[in-house]
Formats: sequence, C-alpha cells, structure tokens
Amino acid sequence: MNAKHRAWAGHNPMKITCFLFALATISVTACSTTSPTHQGSARTDAETVLITYHVKPGKEAEFQALLSHAWQTYRTEHLVFAEPHLIVRDAEEGDKARVVEIFTWVSHTAPEHASDAVKTLWEQEQSLCEARGGHVGIEGGEVDILTAR
Repeated sequence: MNAKHRAWAGHNPMKITCFLFALATISVTACSTTSPTHQGSARTDAETVLITYHVKPGKEAEFQALLSHAWQTYRTEHLVFAEPHLIVRDAEEGDKARVVEIFTWVSHTAPEHASDAVKTLWEQEQSLCEARGGHVGIEGGEVDILTAR
C-alpha cells in the first residue's frame, strides 16, 4: 500500500489542471499560516504528497467517510501535520468522481511505519477505487508547496 503514496503514474492535462488548482489554494493557505511548526526543523524530513483517488461510481459517500476517518487516524497517530490538508473533487469520464488530497507526512518514512490500522484503511480505500483512463485506482507522489512572494 505504501507505493500509492510514492508512485507518480503519468501526467495528463486534466490531472495537471487539478493539481495546479489545488496547489494554488494551498499556496494561499501557506502564505497566511506562518508558525514555528511550518518553518522549523520539525519539517526538514517532512513529505508533502498529492494523492489522486479514482472513486468507483456509487461509492462516493462511503469513500468520503472513509477518507475522513483515515485523516483522523493519521492525526491521532501523529503521522501527518494538521496543515496543509486539502481535498478537492472533480468529475472524469463524464460523471465519475476523482478526489485529490494534499497533505504532509511528518517524515518521509511515516508511511513505511504505518500501523496495521492505517494499512487496513488503505486497503479499504483501494477497494472503493478503480483503475480508470490508464491510471491505477489510487496514485500519487511527493510535491513541493510553492508560496507567493
């Protein structure tokens, strides 16, 4: 399951557009949030990721609830920073849901050391997603947050 957080499978114009929109939104948030947590050595090993979920038709509500539960679990287990955390949804192939989530692991190794509870959540997420348009059900990778000057 950890590969879903590291693998970046191809680029397409729709994905890039969604990524740029999400990144712009986070940039605004990052500019307005300046605290020691965001700047100090606590973030030197952090890893910000963009994850794309191709949610199966009819499973959107269940997936959204699961994503919320997963986020609460990550926070409880101190695997992620509270900010940034952004979730956006759009449609692909007509009306099929694509959900994009951006967040920051506390370290590059956090996903590799996830608990069994987190790994179970990842399996449940995978079961609610599907391969689509040449992409696997869940894909993602590390990104850099750019801030306006």
